[in-house]
Amino acid sequence: MIQFERFTLENGLRVLFHKDLTTPMVVVNTLYDVGARDESEEQTGFAHLFEHLMFGGSVNIPDFDAPLQKAGGESNAFTSNDITNYYNVLPKENIETALWLESDRMLSLAFTDKNLEVQRQVVIEEFKQRYLNQPYGDVWLELRPLCYQVHPYKWATIGKNIKHIEDAKMIDVRTFFAKHYHPGNAILCIAGNFELNEIKSLVDKYYKDIPQISKHTRNLSVEPEQTEYREKNLNRYVPADAFYFSFKMPERKSERYYTVDVLSDALGREKSSKLFIQLKKEKKLVSEISAYITGSADAGLLMVSGKLNSGVTFEEFETAFWDCISEFNQEQLSEVDMTKLLAKIRTSKEFQEQGLLNRAMNLSFFELLGDAEGINKELEEYQKISASNIQLEAKKILRKENCSLLRVLAKKTNENG
Repeated sequence: MIQFERFTLENGLRVLFHKDLTTPMVVVNTLYDVGARDESEEQTGFAHLFEHLMFGGSVNIPDFDAPLQKAGGESNAFTSNDITNYYNVLPKENIETALWLESDRMLSLAFTDKNLEVQRQVVIEEFKQRYLNQPYGDVWLELRPLCYQVHPYKWATIGKNIKHIEDAKMIDVRTFFAKHYHPGNAILCIAGNFELNEIKSLVDKYYKDIPQISKHTRNLSVEPEQTEYREKNLNRYVPADAFYFSFKMPERKSERYYTVDVLSDALGREKSSKLFIQLKKEKKLVSEISAYITGSADAGLLMVSGKLNSGVTFEEFETAFWDCISEFNQEQLSEVDMTKLLAKIRTSKEFQEQGLLNRAMNLSFFELLGDAEGINKELEEYQKISASNIQLEAKKILRKENCSLLRVLAKKTNENG
């Protein structure tokens, strides 16, 4: 059970405080309700670009990292299709350094041509290195538009096209910041050994004068139900043929989400899973295979990916794969299997909660979903799941007409194109 307190400033900033008596450190975590799904299709990659711009200095603080490092702290951030999250970890006696830095860049960035150009080049280089110049690097750039036809999930966090970042103008940057980076669109979570009145006083000191801005209304295109099997082949210089099956699944807030999570574990997470035993261990068709979910705020994906063994054709593998899926849909998991699956989930969740940073980030995310208290109800939701629930979801989701398949075919070095 993770205990926490909650309060909201007049400017709309939601604040969570988690008291931990055992740590000499403090975590200051700021989650902004903006991700790649909030971009326009003509200007993608902006949420991720901003993750970089936020470290380029603010109006009153030209260098973000130097004061934090001097205070014995460290910071980082990540961007997804749904959120952008910034976190600082430092000795508790230096908490004001983190609050000073975070509040100042929430107030306003230092919008300089130099900073924009520097971070633009960093992101462009990241795009090339991670997505264009690595084996299998462009898989998600190709897979997303295959899975999603209209929803903004059809482009990756890095952006749809590198040209969108190359062409980013200062006016575009300022507009994006004003729309998404303000107290009403943020959740601040502080975790450490403090009293609630101390936290309230400090948050008030640094954040209360940041102007209130009305939170924009998100109006995203709704992805229609998929009714046909989609497939695409990529020819790439990669070590082995690879496959990426994606099945549409419910959004993160859905009551069905937890069942599908367990379903993916049963299907292909462990060496005891159905796909691993049949396709790798027994038939030796694949060198690796796994199943997992994206956990997206809106309708996400249940993924099955892996690589073929040398000499195995896609035709041979896919026949065996769909036979395995058919068996899985018809068989109900045993009581022993269910006990093992749920025990592993419990262990995993309890391990995650041991880290102070994980607790702060998870509290922030659950608050975004609607209520931070949800973090304490997760295990209860998993324990409600039965084998019949999983079988029902398997029949709904693991259907060919609900599937998109991306094949990556390994080209020989002497092939052209």
